[in-house]
Amino acid sequence: MIIMAPFQSVPRLSRIACALLGAGMLLFEALAHASSTARDEYDSVLIRTADRLHGETLFGNCARCHGISGAGARDGSVPAIAGQHFRVLARQLVDYRNDKRWDARMEHFADTPYLIATQDVADVADYVSSLRPTGPGVTGDGEQLVHGASVYAQRCAICHGPQGEGDRLKAYPRLAGQHYPYLLRQLHDGVEGRRPNFSAAHVKLLARMNRDDYVGLADYLSRIAPPVSSAILTGAGSVRRDTSVTQERANQTK
Repeated sequence: MIIMAPFQSVPRLSRIACALLGAGMLLFEALAHASSTARDEYDSVLIRTADRLHGETLFGNCARCHGISGAGARDGSVPAIAGQHFRVLARQLVDYRNDKRWDARMEHFADTPYLIATQDVADVADYVSSLRPTGPGVTGDGEQLVHGASVYAQRCAICHGPQGEGDRLKAYPRLAGQHYPYLLRQLHDGVEGRRPNFSAAHVKLLARMNRDDYVGLADYLSRIAPPVSSAILTGAGSVRRDTSVTQERANQTK
């Protein structure tokens, strides 16, 4: 006859393992829900008709850190965002709102009461994308510049473009003219797990690089004059209705 031992007699280590397993399952469900919510919110932003004038008003809060011209901070603590692609800006704002990118200041200003609805996200992203870039940014010391240009051409240009211009439809960010300290920090944050919205493929690519690669890349990109975005060329009152949400989701999974 087999007598089942009461729960109290189960080894303490086993009970801890069960508890951790349960907590892990809850965390997985929470992350899955957050990911779904972020995708839905981003899709909602893409189909909005942006009100650039309202976006300019909303940008007043952003200007406290990013500056009225969107040039960011020279020490790299705040990125230059003027003229960045609309989809890139929208995606990052949504990620901050859904715990998929971390920064205490941005998480605060990207959510209620500053940006209440997806319409607000669309409006401010449209306005920022219309600002004329002020780069090139703050640069490095040039020691790894030639090496950085080579690394970029071999490993990064296929997505971010030959001149660091990015891709507005695929939401690949424009890197040209960004501040050197900011770029360097993002490279380290990505490979060290502090940018949860980086794709696995992106993290894997960065993990194969070394310090000289990072330094050279950031220095090289900071020296490229950023191109004028299509949002600037089209003038005020742009329309952002976008029906390519399915393709956008496919791009996110690459």
